[in-house]
Amino acid sequence: MDKFEANNDTASSPARHCFIIQPNDNQPISPLPKALRADGDGVIMLRAVDSVADVAHPVKAGEIIPVRAAYVRATGTTGQISIMGYA
Repeated sequence: MDKFEANNDTASSPARHCFIIQPNDNQPISPLPKALRADGDGVIMLRAVDSVADVAHPVKAGEIIPVRAAYVRATGTTGQISIMGYA
């Protein structure tokens, strides 16, 4: 039973869907995540939904990145990182 099913899902509410993101230079992320989580150390090259440029975001294992990323690029993403999206 979901006691919160009648509540609206907002960008700041807890995620209702989790999925692995495969970095790709051209494919946008779908569904658009509320946050990302890296399970390894490295750099994630991403573009936020309202940004016009990519940014290199250094990450540590277990770090949660509170960004609505439209893209996670393969080029520039380093390390043995699995990236989880939360939507």
